[in-house]
Amino acid sequence: MGTTYTVKAVGEGLGEDLLADLPAVIQGELDDVNAKMSHYLEDSELSRLNRWQSKDPFPISAETMTVLSHAEVISGLSGGAFDITVRPLVDAWGFGPPGQPPEPPSAAEIRQLRDLVGWEKVELDQAAGTVRKTIPRLTLDLSAIAKGYGVDQVAAALDRAGVESYMVEIGGEIRTRGFNDRGAAWRIAIERPDPAGRTLHLVVPLSGLALATSGDYRNYYEIEGRRISHTLDPRTGYPITHRFTSASVVTGECVQADAWATALLVLGPGGVELAEELGLAAFFLERNPEGGFTEHRTTAFDGLMDITAD
Repeated sequence: MGTTYTVKAVGEGLGEDLLADLPAVIQGELDDVNAKMSHYLEDSELSRLNRWQSKDPFPISAETMTVLSHAEVISGLSGGAFDITVRPLVDAWGFGPPGQPPEPPSAAEIRQLRDLVGWEKVELDQAAGTVRKTIPRLTLDLSAIAKGYGVDQVAAALDRAGVESYMVEIGGEIRTRGFNDRGAAWRIAIERPDPAGRTLHLVVPLSGLALATSGDYRNYYEIEGRRISHTLDPRTGYPITHRFTSASVVTGECVQADAWATALLVLGPGGVELAEELGLAAFFLERNPEGGFTEHRTTAFDGLMDITAD
């Protein structure tokens, strides 16, 4: 997945045999997700789907179907702010394997690339276990949702192993169960957007829930004083330009938190309204022109903080 992971397990039932087995169990789950959904591995299921230059249905695993189904729902609810077909635009703006271009893509290039983007151009047949691309050249990128799914898979493996309290983190996406070694809810930090280093902004007490954050402050570059964010709006083909710099979402499953954090950051101010409408526990930071940040919290997020802080 191109990132790191951390797993912490707590409990009296963690015997030496279980502790010895857990690293292999965890790695096995991560390897399985990679084998299906990695866009780094040429022989992954996703890479083979991307090379499938046909409108005929392509058989996929139940795991990949689950992720694509979540993506389809969130794409629809967000009005296309979340879109797993955005990869051609990601590459054009310099955030894919080709690297940073000498200059941004032209408006004409963006218009051409947008013909190859659109979540509604991916058709799922869950009964048959197949996916169909209505445009053969369509390519999918699950990097904004697969890490969250990987977190959930590791958590499920720990559940099966009988681990009653844990914290699983992959690339900043997190899921918890039970309590930490002090017997309290896990204390999960939301970072202050600071490109110079990692600074804590808010601590969220979390137990039995998942949290994911999407931000524009780590992966960006500048051309002639213009800030180019890696967070692209699939609906326009351009990087976001609003002042919202991070969006954090708390849900039951990390696969949903991961995707929603991306969608809400793309929407910016509209993301606050949509999250409130859908009852999502979401927290936003908006960069102020004069410096500092403005917080935006949904009612569900405030309620979560009130409950878990007691």
